[in-house]
Amino acid sequence: MVHVRDAARDCAAGIVFAVPIEADAFERLASDEVATQAGGLTIREGHVAGRRVAWCVAGVGRAAATRAARLLVDGHRPRLLVSAGFAGGLDPGLGRGSVVRPNRVLTDDAHEPLPLADVAAHEPVAIVTVDRIVGTAEAKAALFARTGAQVVDMETRAVAEVAGETGLSCVSIRVISDDAGQPVPREVAALVRPQSALRRLGTALGALGRRPGAAVDLWRLWEHAVVDGRTLATALADLCGGLPAGDI
Repeated sequence: MVHVRDAARDCAAGIVFAVPIEADAFERLASDEVATQAGGLTIREGHVAGRRVAWCVAGVGRAAATRAARLLVDGHRPRLLVSAGFAGGLDPGLGRGSVVRPNRVLTDDAHEPLPLADVAAHEPVAIVTVDRIVGTAEAKAALFARTGAQVVDMETRAVAEVAGETGLSCVSIRVISDDAGQPVPREVAALVRPQSALRRLGTALGALGRRPGAAVDLWRLWEHAVVDGRTLATALADLCGGLPAGDI
């Protein structure tokens, strides 16, 4: 159960990232940063574009995103929840590096779509949240045909559900890290699982031992992620700057 206080909200927005590379460039924009520990996660708060915001690197997947969103609501009382990070493109018309702001989120099952706050006057875009990486062009095409969603991720639905429970709006801002025709290196699925840094290093070394070519693929993915993280940070700063000032 998420408890929402009746008092005025403290933060303009609470932002949920999945992995550190998604948050790194955004964190460099923040001033007056304060970090707190809650529920085994580090939650940071600071000023971005003149607005007080809180954010958390939650881990990958719906369960992790749900926990982080609830901690942000309980501890920092945001006016808005934001699901931010990278996403896969399902629509061939979306190029790698594009910024998308979906207006609804669905799952690959019978659940009805949930609305997302439309923060920009773009064409309607749907994002589908799944429980595993959609790693091949064929799997992306099948998901696109089945759901009609142009974008796929692993967290937005969970953040939107917490927002709905607490009477908040939810925004999703995503950068396309792999387009519809671009396969995701199979080693990525193992690397994003919850695990210690030491175990993650062992996973990476094991992957290189099994497939030496993975080194090139993972390095290229890292280079793209650094650029995509900067793109995401700019989009988030624009969002923050456009929020009502309120209590900053």
